[in-house]
Amino acid sequence: MPESRIAWTASDVAGIPLRRLVGRVGQIEVGICEYDGSNRLWTWWSPLAEDVWGHAPSAEAAQQHCEAWLRAWLENFRPFLEQM
Repeated sequence: MPESRIAWTASDVAGIPLRRLVGRVGQIEVGICEYDGSNRLWTWWSPLAEDVWGHAPSAEAAQQHCEAWLRAWLENFRPFLEQM
């Protein structure tokens, strides 16, 4: 997989780190990965589409799955963007 253009940052509340990562490309939030303690898996989803999510065994795997989905989803817009 090509090098990621998504900048993943850890979330915190009042200075307490959470098991939650937010992925951004510039100012745009494109993905979220959060640990689900009841299932012992990392869940990923994107605010760009409400029906997109998945599970992975690690934060890194969740980030990779989220990015793979995003790359495939963005391909749908290639014809439109190439005409600009």
